[in-house]
Amino acid sequence: MTVPPTSHRPKSRVTRRGLIGAAGAVAAGAAITPAVMATTNSESTDADATTNADTTAVEPGTTSENFPKTRTKAATGEAHVEAAFPIAYVGLTWAGTREAAGGGIRLTDADGSQGAWKDLSANGCSDSNGGVLLVSAGQASAYELKAPDGATDLRSLAIDTKQGPARKVAVPQDTTRVRGIAYLTRAAWGADESLRFKPDGTENTPTAYYPFQTLTVHHTATVNADPDPAATVRAIYELHAVTNDWGDIGYHFLIDEEGTIYEGRFSGDDGIPAHDGDGNLVTAFHAAGFNSGNLGIALLGTLTTQGPTEAAREALTRLTRVLVRFHGVDPKAQVTYTNPINGTTRDVPEISGHRDWMETECPGQVMYDELAALRDAVAAVR
Repeated sequence: MTVPPTSHRPKSRVTRRGLIGAAGAVAAGAAITPAVMATTNSESTDADATTNADTTAVEPGTTSENFPKTRTKAATGEAHVEAAFPIAYVGLTWAGTREAAGGGIRLTDADGSQGAWKDLSANGCSDSNGGVLLVSAGQASAYELKAPDGATDLRSLAIDTKQGPARKVAVPQDTTRVRGIAYLTRAAWGADESLRFKPDGTENTPTAYYPFQTLTVHHTATVNADPDPAATVRAIYELHAVTNDWGDIGYHFLIDEEGTIYEGRFSGDDGIPAHDGDGNLVTAFHAAGFNSGNLGIALLGTLTTQGPTEAAREALTRLTRVLVRFHGVDPKAQVTYTNPINGTTRDVPEISGHRDWMETECPGQVMYDELAALRDAVAAVR
């Protein structure tokens, strides 16, 4: 992947201490190439569960909590894949088409029984440069795939973010808030900050900050009625940071069906989440070619045929209202976004959907149809 040249990076930040507060592309505005599955996380077994504990020091105002270390196994093509750990998710990428039509996955349970083929297109996820999916797999022991029609370079990643070895994380004792809105810090949802770094210790994608211009709403095209949304966020983080080689999760914030808000992209420790101390927005990876100055919020779930829950809708409204007021913009305005890296422009609503930027189904038809109501609700005096 590419990142903004050093001369274009306004400021870089030191590593956050982890206590204060999605499909996309590179920060500099170039389109992504088909993702290559990384194999840096070696397959491990349940026997590791008591041997790989993190020794993160507990700082004042925090408490030590255990989160499972993420385990993965990468594969290519349609071959049968087995893992030595319970498979909670299967991440999929392919080139050649953004559609998932004709694609399928069949899971094998822990007792060896094989389930029926599941249609991949039901997940409602697409990307202009190919396909990207995160499929819930329960606790499967294996899976096999059918590639979508016209797809090439099919790659998969078995992921466990639920039952791996214990990893200790220093989590804030008190509720963290962004301008009165409660949210979970990266530490509080179990982000493994080591995923942001290369083997030599350098940041994979150094933080870069630009003035806020617009806000984009996404859905993650993951399972609805998610029983463990924090584990899903950790799986998305793994796919974005390591598999896609973005160095971090692609969104600035995520919201689950209970209305819980998750801090996304790392932004340092000297400003509100997603921003630096001067109020500039950290560049994330959620809208190919239009990332810098564009804030991305992803709703967990698939919103193609159903809307968000009332709790998620209310959390999205409150968070968006806080952000547009912080930046002093009109949530109902039409604006001309200008990429600060290369000068590319696009006319979009101040609060847009992912499909306003590129050919994609995101944020799902039902959610996209709700954006006008979201703008009205954000603009209402409260």
